[in-house]
Amino acid sequence: MSWTPQTLERIAAADELEIAVRRPDGTLRRPTPIWVVTADDHVYVRTWYRRGTGWFGRVLASRRARVHVPSVDADVTVDDLGTTSREIVDDAYRAKYGRYGAGSVDRMVGDEAAATTLRLDPE
Repeated sequence: MSWTPQTLERIAAADELEIAVRRPDGTLRRPTPIWVVTADDHVYVRTWYRRGTGWFGRVLASRRARVHVPSVDADVTVDDLGTTSREIVDDAYRAKYGRYGAGSVDRMVGDEAAATTLRLDPE
């Protein structure tokens, strides 16, 4: 399944996406706000660094989550891309979040953050 153009626009326009990881029993954990970008009709998120704890570790274990931005609530599957598609995702982060200054954006496009790239696909 793929994102509709309207949904991609809404996600791209949102400053943050809330991600709630699914537990093994299907219930949702508390949502966590994170930066989100779109590129080539896909939705991508990253964290500052790869770790087995917090929302990132839990989403890697479950591979399922629910995401929210204004006017969009969607169940998603999560694909761990690592540095695959790095250039287009780096460019998307720079374009969208460059207004916050080089320090924040540089961390999101650095090697450690690039290794945490996740693609979110609608279920």
